[in-house]
Formats: sequence, structure tokens, C-alpha cells
Amino acid sequence: MALRITLRDGEKIIVNGAVLRAVGRTELAVENNVALLRGRDVMNPDEANTPARRLYFACMMAYIDPANQTRHQDAIVTLVRELMDALSSAEARAMCISFAQKAAMSDFYRALADCRWLMNYEAAAMARPIATAAA
Repeated sequence: MALRITLRDGEKIIVNGAVLRAVGRTELAVENNVALLRGRDVMNPDEANTPARRLYFACMMAYIDPANQTRHQDAIVTLVRELMDALSSAEARAMCISFAQKAAMSDFYRALADCRWLMNYEAAAMARPIATAAA
């Protein structure tokens, strides 16, 4: 069964590394396995400005740039280590481990979903006031 995708006019999608833009409302039927990423899930390099966002960017690149996958996977390993060192929440650490397992199996599309969770966690953690030590 084919995957059906509807794109709005001007919406972008990456298919096997090629950036496509819909001209008018477009419906696609994908009938085989491809690396596919909708425009809303694509991150620009300048947006990778936090540890979790850098991890997402490296994973996204491993997914859409298979020619350089080894280099991107090396970056993922380094970034996962850094993020794990910074996390204190058991739930966030478990999600980071889940991400790492998927990335290790080259299941980058599913790993991106875990990383989106980590980015949301990171954004919420950064918004919380820092607890001050009692004097």
C-alpha cells in the first residue's frame, strides 16, 4: 500500500536528499521505501543552537544524506554522550537511550521523533526558573 502525502502550495519535502517544492496543491503516492522528510521537520543549520537541536540536525542529516552517513553518525555519538551527561531526569535519559538505539540501527526517521521529544523537554527545562540554594 502506498504512502499518500498531500502538500500545500509552496510546501517543501525532501525525498532521498532532493528538495522538492509543491506548485499548487499536490498529492503524492510513494510506492517504495525512500528517505522522506516534510518541510516542517527540516531544520536549518543555524537553528541547531542547543544540544538537543544539534542532535536532531545530525540525525536529520544522517537520514537525508546517506553518502556521508558515517560522518553524521560519528557526530550523533558525540552529541548523545554530551546530552546524556547534561540530563538529570530519568525520563529524559531513557528517551535519549531510545534515540541512541534507533540511530544505532540506522532508523533515523523514528529517532527524529525521540529527538523532537528531547527538544521539547530541553525547551521546557530552559524556561523553568533556576532553583536557588538556600542561604
